[in-house]
Amino acid sequence: MSYADKRYEQLADQLETLIRDQVYPVGGRLPGVRKLGEQHGVSVATVVSACRELEQRGVLEARPRSGFFVCPPPARREAPSLPSVGRRPRAVTGQERLLRMVQAVNDPALVNLGAAVADPDFQPVAGMERAFRTVLREQRRRCVGYEFPPGAPELRAGLARRLAALRCPVSPDNVLITNSCQESVAIALRMLTKPGDTVAIESPTYYGLLQVIDSLGLKALEIPTDPIQGLSLEALTLALERWPVAACVVVPNFSNPLGSGMPDARKQQLLSLLTAHDVPLVEDDIYGDLPLNGPRPLPIKAWDRDGRVYYCASCSKTLSAGLRVGWLVPGADRERAWYLQFINTVSVATPSQLALAHFLDHGQYDRHLRTVRALHARAVARMTARVTELFPAHTRVSRPAGGFVLWLELAADVDTTELAERALEAGVSFAPGALFSASGKFNHCLRLNCAVRWDARVERALGRLAALL
Repeated sequence: MSYADKRYEQLADQLETLIRDQVYPVGGRLPGVRKLGEQHGVSVATVVSACRELEQRGVLEARPRSGFFVCPPPARREAPSLPSVGRRPRAVTGQERLLRMVQAVNDPALVNLGAAVADPDFQPVAGMERAFRTVLREQRRRCVGYEFPPGAPELRAGLARRLAALRCPVSPDNVLITNSCQESVAIALRMLTKPGDTVAIESPTYYGLLQVIDSLGLKALEIPTDPIQGLSLEALTLALERWPVAACVVVPNFSNPLGSGMPDARKQQLLSLLTAHDVPLVEDDIYGDLPLNGPRPLPIKAWDRDGRVYYCASCSKTLSAGLRVGWLVPGADRERAWYLQFINTVSVATPSQLALAHFLDHGQYDRHLRTVRALHARAVARMTARVTELFPAHTRVSRPAGGFVLWLELAADVDTTELAERALEAGVSFAPGALFSASGKFNHCLRLNCAVRWDARVERALGRLAALL
């Protein structure tokens, strides 16, 4: 990112702070762009870019020939409550209904509010097409062959550079290319556990992790997760003292489904706690590049000094779900990780690896992130506003710091598993809360995908869903 790019984002953050402190009151007009430029020592172009950024965040409203005005804050619902502490490790159950939900993504008759798959409007379709054209033209012979583990050298080098910018000095030789973040997590857990072992996880957590745990014959120990602060360190401390935990899996940056962002101090405390108990950490950072505002947060890997953190990520949420490229930075036994990836799928598709490397090397990735973060912020704000308007008054709504999903907590007597079946019949899919727990304890909750093309169909779908409630 260039200095100019950082400057307009810094100015946007400064102006948002002034608005929050009521220096510029709700409904009031900001000073003209020239005056703001003089006050902050920046160009008019930087001021306009900063105001456009705040417009995307829903903080400002542009009025023709009048300037920028401060928007009223959206109506807020209470955040979801903190779940209870898990009593014991449990086998994973009740995931069979998942397939029908994800199949809804490809059914044009259904409005997909369930699977966390961004609409193509949120993906750089044209840019990725150009990248594929280039690599297929310039490296056509290489593209028809295998790119065996650890993967394409240029892609591993590009990812190592990005990790270095996040204070994670990693050699390209220690980066393994995989088919997805989920495969990265699965490989890490296969390296760290054996069937029957217990894995500490967030609660609620991503259902894909529960499937991995189930497939490996492991048990899940659910640790309550605060919708704002992330994993409860206090509850994890008690769990580590009581149970033999083989590994801990965490999404510290914008957890799925809550969207919570763990503060840096708590990330360091978590790593210190696990180090004291000699427990390895599998870090899923798939949403780390997608803050809804502010800078990109550091991963826990940034404080790792002894290879305890197995870092997992992919481009599925940022660039393309169909690209199928992820990566893993394993601990000391990298060749074991290479072998496990090889026996899983032999290799990752060569054209996809080379296209992603090309996209990274030419600066397109960072440009896309600046655009898509604003789109996500707008999409989450819009979905939050409509849910607040349409759903029952007692509904609790998450306040995600990143990503593009919302977690809703409904009345305790609502059965969202049963509701999901009726919603499908009405042409709407959502993710019922029971999928996000090893024991199905969030059956009165649901998750909504916000990264959808907003149109009359989505409006009608939300109306139908609200009517079912």
